[in-house]
Amino acid sequence: MSVKTIVGRPLVAALAGAATVALPAGALYLYGTAPHAEEAVVASAQAQMPAASPARASMRQSLPDFSGLVREYGPAVVNVSVKGNVKTSANMPGMPGFDADDPLLQFFRGFQGRRHPSVPVRGEGSGFIVSPDGVILTNAHVVADAQKVTVRLTDRREFEAKVLGQDEASDVAVLKIDANRLPTVRLGDPGQMKVGEWVVAIGAPFGFENSVTAGIVSAIGRNLPDDSYVPFIQTDVAINPGNSGGPLFNLDGEVIGMNSQIYSQSGGYQGVSFAIPIDVAMNVSQQLRTAGHVTRGRLGVGIQDVNQALAESFGLDKPRGALVANVEKGGPAEKAGLKAGDVILAFNSQPVVTAGDLPAMVARATPGKTADVEVWRDGSKRSVRVELGELNEGSAVAANRGGDSDSGRLGLQVRPLSPDERREADLSNGLVVEDADGAAAEAGIRPGDVVLSANGAPTRSVADLRKVVAASKNHVALLVQRGQSRIFVPVELG
Repeated sequence: MSVKTIVGRPLVAALAGAATVALPAGALYLYGTAPHAEEAVVASAQAQMPAASPARASMRQSLPDFSGLVREYGPAVVNVSVKGNVKTSANMPGMPGFDADDPLLQFFRGFQGRRHPSVPVRGEGSGFIVSPDGVILTNAHVVADAQKVTVRLTDRREFEAKVLGQDEASDVAVLKIDANRLPTVRLGDPGQMKVGEWVVAIGAPFGFENSVTAGIVSAIGRNLPDDSYVPFIQTDVAINPGNSGGPLFNLDGEVIGMNSQIYSQSGGYQGVSFAIPIDVAMNVSQQLRTAGHVTRGRLGVGIQDVNQALAESFGLDKPRGALVANVEKGGPAEKAGLKAGDVILAFNSQPVVTAGDLPAMVARATPGKTADVEVWRDGSKRSVRVELGELNEGSAVAANRGGDSDSGRLGLQVRPLSPDERREADLSNGLVVEDADGAAAEAGIRPGDVVLSANGAPTRSVADLRKVVAASKNHVALLVQRGQSRIFVPVELG
């Protein structure tokens, strides 16, 4: 909803009126001189001013003009507003102004733990159109827990959007509105970016729609503490609440990133912002739209950075790579022969400069495929081939909980079983319940249950479940497996 802040307090914005100074009419006149005398004075002053240096003239010519870019691609940037509800509880560990034995305090404490009505919340973000039939990308945190998502175009038209999918790990969400022949952005190649090049952001900071800010690329491939699967683009472009999910353009008018986070000690923009590379966002978008979830490769190692002392002790020429601290028992790395103490220098021919580089590389790889891992062991390099597993962390959400009315009626957050889970449970299909509320929770369904069918139709994908719910009027019968037991659960749809 607001821009995601890595460090800092909640963002608060205050607007102050701008002070203006007005010069009285005739201010250019010098002591009442006539207009011609004034022109003479000005001409004389200009003649005495030093001519602009060639360097300054060149600098003026080289400064970019973003107006053409904004005019052409600005209409493909949208405002995303969300509505939702947050359940509150009257948990009051202490109330200022009351003594411990005050009877009024005891009265208020009697409400502790009671559920109160949901409190409505609203939020805003940005997004951009990637397909003329209404497919839009934005941040997952913009639409998280939303019950209604509204997209507003630059021509002031508004559409209620469906959330086709969202992936918390990468902070990418895909929306769809019922419209055609819409303006779209042009996608670029983040691999061609250079540190120091100009970039432009368009979004709705603090709700001020279609605001344009500019800056430069500060760094490439940043790994943040809580987002190890995304090699972020760092910029100094001003990003504030409402910019989340908006595009980051290069000077060719191509989107190279999606604005996502800021780093702040105050809670507001302090010159450091981060964008998700557009190739990462599009990869996640494609998986959400086709498979209903996001798959990521898994190596099965615990790693740490290599400092100077460790580099010297392992005989490396300089600190580089990812030091394997532990190997998951029975995991892909152990099966391939990787050991604690190995230093991973490259993954599929991509150099691993720091330990933070490796998780994003592995996550982008396809589970089940073989990866070439270059390691440093016993003072020499060697190549190890690893068949990657599938990362299973339950952070990918394919079912919509707010914008999609069908899933909202059911109140389930689900994902397909991974291949390993299917083998372990001896199942051919099913959807794992990540979270349950509303109608499903009232019927007794809970996280960890596996939905095998809906109204007798096998649930092989989130789309299968959505289709059955959409065709149901008041109830849907879910076949649920919990542990070794199976039971049909009738759910009264909301």
